[in-house]
Amino acid sequence: MTEQFELEMSPLSQSITEGEKTIQVDIYRGDKGGWILEVIDESNSSLVWDDEFESDAAALGEVQWTIEADGIDALIG
Repeated sequence: MTEQFELEMSPLSQSITEGEKTIQVDIYRGDKGGWILEVIDESNSSLVWDDEFESDAAALGEVQWTIEADGIDALIG
């Protein structure tokens, strides 16, 4: 029998809009204990970071830093 893994979503998950573009930022705990960062754009394209983050705040900070440095288009597929 396979163990069921229950997904733990971060309360920091949110939608972010810049101009007329919106992304959904999902942050959830992985099965290794770290936090997984996934960005979903308006066309339902998903971008998932390879490495897990130590905290959900660090994951959100990565998205915010990317938007500041490169704009929201860097996160849109």
